[in-house]
Amino acid sequence: MTATAQKPKAAANGTASRTTRLLADPRLPVLVTAALFLAMYGGGLSRYTNYGFGEPQVFLNLFIDNGYLLVAAIGATFVILSGGIDLSVGSVIGFTTMFTAWLVERQGLPLVLVVPIALGVGAFGGFLMGYVIHNFEIQPFIVTLAGLFLFRGLCLVISKESISVSDPSVDTLAQTRVPLGLGELSIGALVALAVLAVAYYVLHHTRFGRRVYAIGGNEQSALLMGLPMGGTKIAVYTVSGFCSALAGLLFMLYIQSGDPLHAVGMELDAIAAVVIGGTLLTGGSGYVVGTLFGVLVLGLIKSLITFEGTLSSWWTKIATGVLLCAFILIQRTMTGRKKT
Repeated sequence: MTATAQKPKAAANGTASRTTRLLADPRLPVLVTAALFLAMYGGGLSRYTNYGFGEPQVFLNLFIDNGYLLVAAIGATFVILSGGIDLSVGSVIGFTTMFTAWLVERQGLPLVLVVPIALGVGAFGGFLMGYVIHNFEIQPFIVTLAGLFLFRGLCLVISKESISVSDPSVDTLAQTRVPLGLGELSIGALVALAVLAVAYYVLHHTRFGRRVYAIGGNEQSALLMGLPMGGTKIAVYTVSGFCSALAGLLFMLYIQSGDPLHAVGMELDAIAAVVIGGTLLTGGSGYVVGTLFGVLVLGLIKSLITFEGTLSSWWTKIATGVLLCAFILIQRTMTGRKKT
């Protein structure tokens, strides 16, 4: 009787330990997001096959239509991994479109000169926010919220009206497509994938990346280890500012105009993509590849709604909200298991 009773108990303990290990695995949210994307894509294939959903170009269009969001979300990933938040992303993107359009169209500067100026302004804005956050010990939410209002206000200082970009070099870059055999990608999509590759290498194969994870995981432990807290914090906001400015340039190529209302709320889309991609909002855990899947999931939702044809675009926001809540619950379950 004793031996018989112990076997079910041992089996139950083994099952519980496997469940605990699974929930403690930091790769779980990324795998869930990847599985969700595949399930959604499979559903689209079964429902809209007769409408051309299975064409390879439809899949590649996810990168073309969301390249700018991917770049912005990569910058947000650095910040969130370090335990911070950046609410200025959308405003920096909108400001970059206005600033670039104004310099090219109104001032007559060549695009090759405007691009580094715009990137420098975005990176400097991120640097200033990081500097204030660290040296004055102000919550990132407050500082980046101030940055949101500042850059959105600067958009209106430049112009209250939209500025169309008719520069031939901009038009050429916007229309250029690179053939890949089964389809083609835009310059913006290729730049976004290049940024993803660089970010993956920096986060997972450099000392700076390890510092970002360490500070986000436990700031006090990182401080006791002698890690450069200030430099790392300032650097991640500088990276975010740079990525936001680059996303603004890609968005300007995609829209071919600057407007004070461009990218309103896009910071929330970027944060949602990062969280859906499996990065913990508390920092210290996540993968930039997960951010890619998060962006692809959001882009696929838009594509499915377009193919359906009978749904309002607001269903994108509804679906995003539902997914965000679901992944926050997954994160809460994981962090709860780790504490116990």
